[in-house]
Amino acid sequence: MRRRLRFLLGHQPVELDAIDPTLTVLEWLRRTAYRRGTKEGCAEGDCGACSVVIAEPAGDRLQYRAVNACIRFMATLDGCQLLTVEDLKGPDGTLHPVQAALVETHGSQCGFCTPGFVMTLFALHQRGDAALSRGRIDDALAGNLCRCTGYGPIIEAARRMHETPGAVAHLADREAAVLARLQGWRDGETLAIGEGGRMFYAPADLTALLDLAAEHQGSTILAGATDVGLWVTKQQRRLDPVIWLGRVAELARIEEGADAIRIGAGVTYAAAHARLAGLWPDVGELVRRLGAEQIRHAGTIGGNIANGSPIGDSPPWLIAAGATLHLAHRDGRRTLPLEDFFVAYGRQDRRPGEIVEAVSVPRPKPGTVLRAYKISKRFDQDISAVCAGIQLRREGDRIAEARIAYGGMAATPKRAAATEAALLGQPFAEATFRDAMAALARDFQPIDDMRASAAYRLKVAQNLLLKAYVETADATSPPLRLAGRLEAVHG
Repeated sequence: MRRRLRFLLGHQPVELDAIDPTLTVLEWLRRTAYRRGTKEGCAEGDCGACSVVIAEPAGDRLQYRAVNACIRFMATLDGCQLLTVEDLKGPDGTLHPVQAALVETHGSQCGFCTPGFVMTLFALHQRGDAALSRGRIDDALAGNLCRCTGYGPIIEAARRMHETPGAVAHLADREAAVLARLQGWRDGETLAIGEGGRMFYAPADLTALLDLAAEHQGSTILAGATDVGLWVTKQQRRLDPVIWLGRVAELARIEEGADAIRIGAGVTYAAAHARLAGLWPDVGELVRRLGAEQIRHAGTIGGNIANGSPIGDSPPWLIAAGATLHLAHRDGRRTLPLEDFFVAYGRQDRRPGEIVEAVSVPRPKPGTVLRAYKISKRFDQDISAVCAGIQLRREGDRIAEARIAYGGMAATPKRAAATEAALLGQPFAEATFRDAMAALARDFQPIDDMRASAAYRLKVAQNLLLKAYVETADATSPPLRLAGRLEAVHG
């Protein structure tokens, strides 16, 4: 095992041999590195004031991703380059084009959120797409909140940044050297680092991960930390040990089979988005609304499953699609239907030392449609009040298959068995679906909480079933996106 954490801060190599396993990048930047341009606003990955950019090797180039420093643990920087707002200006003080464009458009007022906007736009700038649509800009900025500008000047800065002069050579000219150094640090060794007896392990392959999970039963298995990070920042938990799967290449793969697509537990939402959208357009839209880009660059589908939250956005559509879960232990592997993994609130069918390895999703059959819906108080970047996955297949004028699952309606993500039975074999007609809406009350007895009342949840769940009928009654009709947006806004 290697006992030293190695990364680049800008272009300066940093090596640490002792560190709290749950120390966040934000805390280290502000208290140790004294880079105080990175701000704390929410400490939960919501406001974007802490946004930084991480660069990692992706083949023969660097891949730049904006992430939330407030819920990113320091030890996950191993083998990466960390860039903050202080790195963007040139050696002579000339501003980067992103910064210059924000100045020109008066895109900053109080300035507290500005460094986060700068870094989010810098990551977008590094992708090289000069012809950015308004939708693409809005999507990139959805994870950065500002109470001063009204966003108009910031959006204008995004439009202008590729044509604005500024300092770029000091970064571009050193990319090859950065790539070579980071690739040279990929040694295949497990990182083991800690402080005060508490440890953080980052295995470099699946065998090492399974050995560590078996040896440290009860450890926290960490993927993107988009939820676990809040255990630390909001609940003040002291986790020990932490085992991170972010360096395990076997878990970061998407494998295309003839009958199914297999998604490794380390695949981020950002990495999976395009393939999911290509097979299931509704799922692509759901993933786009699942947190901001900073969250989607870190969070994983496997982590969302393993967490077992009743309001997780991935399980309902995966269950509706007939997904199979793959679990791995040092002593063997097993598979089970995804819906069987969720036993009760806070409890999943995962044995000591076992990890979620992957999820396999059957490819859509001819005549099958899958609708995925997310209802939340805020349309973008919000936790669901109700999430639905509805898969239907017709044979002639009859319903030959119905798989329906909801999140936010019970203690676990759950199939609607009575509703499915009410649909199966019946005419594909509005009356059939209205009868099935009544059956939903037998499947679910939701609760009142801060996100929605029980009555609202049940009514929304019923209306989503009817919405699925309306959208699929004519196979040529597009999903009712406007209706979905209005439901979310007025929810």
